[in-house]
Amino acid sequence: MKDSGATVSQLALLQQKLHSAKLALDEVNEDRQAKLQILLQFIGHLSLACKGQNLELDNKLAKLRHNLNTFERVDEALPELVDVERLLKGQYYHAMIQLEESRSCLARVIRQLQRVNSAPEQLKKEIKYFKQDLDKPFHTLWEYIPKVKQIIGFYETILQQQFGESEQLDVQPKHRQLAHELAQMISEIEFRKDQREQVLVIKEILASEIEIDTLLDAYHTILALLLDNIAREKSASQEFLFALNDALAAVREVVSESYNRNQRSFQLKTQLNREINTYVDNVGEFIIESNDIVALKAQLTTQLVSIRSTLSRKEALEQRDQALLLKSMETMRKELNELSYEANTYKERLFEQQKLNLLDSLTQLPNRAALEERMDMEYRNYQRHKTPLWVAIADIDHFKAINDSFGHSTGDKTLQVIAMALKNSLRNTEFVARYGGEEFVLLLPDVAPADIAQLLNRVREKVKNIPFKFKNQRITVTVSIGAAQVIGSELIHETFERADAALYKAKHESRDRVVIDV
Repeated sequence: MKDSGATVSQLALLQQKLHSAKLALDEVNEDRQAKLQILLQFIGHLSLACKGQNLELDNKLAKLRHNLNTFERVDEALPELVDVERLLKGQYYHAMIQLEESRSCLARVIRQLQRVNSAPEQLKKEIKYFKQDLDKPFHTLWEYIPKVKQIIGFYETILQQQFGESEQLDVQPKHRQLAHELAQMISEIEFRKDQREQVLVIKEILASEIEIDTLLDAYHTILALLLDNIAREKSASQEFLFALNDALAAVREVVSESYNRNQRSFQLKTQLNREINTYVDNVGEFIIESNDIVALKAQLTTQLVSIRSTLSRKEALEQRDQALLLKSMETMRKELNELSYEANTYKERLFEQQKLNLLDSLTQLPNRAALEERMDMEYRNYQRHKTPLWVAIADIDHFKAINDSFGHSTGDKTLQVIAMALKNSLRNTEFVARYGGEEFVLLLPDVAPADIAQLLNRVREKVKNIPFKFKNQRITVTVSIGAAQVIGSELIHETFERADAALYKAKHESRDRVVIDV
């Protein structure tokens, strides 16, 4: 009887160990699930950084994020990972196709240059070697851009020869107009910091007395700078896509292996649990049915040895699973840390570029693209709430005379000062953007018809009272303003046209006044 009590105690101890083992296994599973969930969430957030490449890729990434909400749906997500990887590779091949098409375009251009019989012999040889070199395919954008610059150089040499053989060309009004337009265009473009000093020099040259060669050089330089910026942006996008493709492939492989290993481990552990439960059930039956203590002890000893052996196998399996899991997690953590850095860097560049794309570089006001977005938003609010919405257009009076009398740099400073005055005249809910040239557009929501004239005249007076001083000469700069209210179901662009007509009326009546379309 004493031996039977000891056996029961030993059995209870084994059951307690079994319960502890189950608890430990549950903790390991919970820890693994938590870590994998963090990983899946990161993959979801990472996919958001890839939006905008193409519509199919965006849809696949959205579906991937949906399927990766929980680890239980990883098996559904694995085919999506394959598709995403395919699309990312497709982006690479698309870039290669574009490069090949660009190479074909350059080949057509170089064939046209070869038809110029008056080109110097040395240049003809260079063009011939260039054409031979062009037979080699491009692998990166950095191979394409120098070729474009080289072709521009060929054209420049031919043009210089033509000009040199002919009489010196006189600068015509159309050339001065081209210089003015180029200066205005580059004022609206955001160049890199290392390019800005060069651009400022070009603007000063364009504002002074120019020659034909100087104008051509300015166009050539600006074109080269823009091509360089485009190449840098495309190269950065391409590098990020390559990094993302490699990381997703690595993650897909690790997740797939982890999932398959987990399934096999689960089956083995289920089998071991059944064995343990069978041994425990057998022990219970032996205790109930056996009347022979010696036989009972022998049976219990055999069953306990089997239970202990099974528990040891299970413990070894769990330790192996945990070690493999830690190794997989470390591999993914290293891969994703590297990709996270790449993604954050790329997202910061995109965010900064997006801000620059919506900002006028000269006045630091929102530009025309930003105006279009804000007009759409304000119009939706108007349709929803039916509160008053006004569109006003302000134009600087006699601005061309300022440029002609004091130079384009003075004109730029005038625009900057007036832009700041307009911005400071408005409430936070009101909006002003540079529309182009010397025109500004104001969007004024929630202003009663009885108050609009007073508001716009206050803006006009604020500009008029700015103490401008050019070359020790006190100058008063004024603006004319035309405004219209969105009425009924008309489109906001129709309101804009009525405001523009009101501005036209203000400019032709006496300037320095506000005209409101009613």
